[in-house]
Amino acid sequence: MAAFPAGIANGEYGLPPEALVAIARGEGARLWDTEGREYIDFSMGWGSVLVGHANPVVAEAVRLQTRRGANFAYLNEPVLALAEEIQRISPAAERLRFCASGTEATMYCQRVARAFMGRPKILKFEGAYHGANEAGVTSLFPSRNLPFPQPEHTSAGTPWVDAELLVAPYNDLATTRAIVMAHRDELAGIIMEPFQRCTPPEPGFLEGVRALCDEAGILLIFDEVVTGFRLAYGGAQAYYGVTPDLVAYGKALGGGYPIGAFGGRAEVMELVSEHHIGHPHYVWMASTLGGNPVSATAANAALAVLRQPGTYEHLHTLGETFRQGLRQVLARRRITGRVIGDGPLAQIVFTGQKVNDYRSTATGDKVKARRMMLGLFERGVFINPMGTKLYLSVAHDRAICAEFCDRLDGVLASL
Repeated sequence: MAAFPAGIANGEYGLPPEALVAIARGEGARLWDTEGREYIDFSMGWGSVLVGHANPVVAEAVRLQTRRGANFAYLNEPVLALAEEIQRISPAAERLRFCASGTEATMYCQRVARAFMGRPKILKFEGAYHGANEAGVTSLFPSRNLPFPQPEHTSAGTPWVDAELLVAPYNDLATTRAIVMAHRDELAGIIMEPFQRCTPPEPGFLEGVRALCDEAGILLIFDEVVTGFRLAYGGAQAYYGVTPDLVAYGKALGGGYPIGAFGGRAEVMELVSEHHIGHPHYVWMASTLGGNPVSATAANAALAVLRQPGTYEHLHTLGETFRQGLRQVLARRRITGRVIGDGPLAQIVFTGQKVNDYRSTATGDKVKARRMMLGLFERGVFINPMGTKLYLSVAHDRAICAEFCDRLDGVLASL
């Protein structure tokens, strides 16, 4: 594994050298490494494999499509069908474009918003992740508690954000409103995870942000890379009943295959039309692998799986059962902590205070959290020791969640 910085091919795991493994295969909610060791998986490809590893419906659809061609970099039958299905369920997506990742999708949403409004600034919420673009990795893990709306650099190499990015506290409508009104003449829009990381919105917060954008005459962007097709088949828009002006998708949409998509109101999305090349508001957008027929076929198959009756009842019931199980383990071990999340998502925060934004989450004991995550990894639970969320999938069941809780109990007993 010496070929990779920190021994990891795609980043962020931060495992000690002795804990590094290479995955050989996955099936359902389990993985096996090249040494034959089995893991129960609560990362699920960072949430991209909501239908489970090697889902037979997805695998067979992809097998058939690969015999017809992998990529044409052009409109094709599978991506057209996929676009029509997304339009059917997403009120925000009057028009769509496809790319290869959620990072690109959120980047394009910001670019389109700036062009449509003719203004340079975007507001994000502290602690939110919007992909590896500059805004996505700024104020992601801040530690200095800078006064809002000043951004803090989580990543080097992002100098422009100081001038073009504003930061507000999630679930704090009053502070967000003050920032927006103070900068409304230079602000193009707000980008947000409606369900931020693993923190649900307070009642009325999303509706308040939507009304604020309307009042200020700016665009609202929902980053549904995580929430899309996970909280509900219609995503956060359906789950919370709030419609943005632009929306970005990725992760679970592809059934484990690389994909990104973004859409919005027709008049806004018209700016990416190549018929406007040379116009001052034209937004350049192209993606070699965007909408490729293999990823689009995988997505169509994954959505067919998710449309099966009872899917979301299963995900929500199992998620609540899992979170309750985590709380019971903490109580049994007399460890102070909060279990947050919704739907098939959960997170343990070692703090006694209410968790409703980044700074309250940051009060958690990070050393204990790191030791817990590494302890779980050592006990055959595949997770990201640097991450926050625990992901469930349609392949998880009560037995595997109970197995996780048993291993967690053992880890906490040793802390």
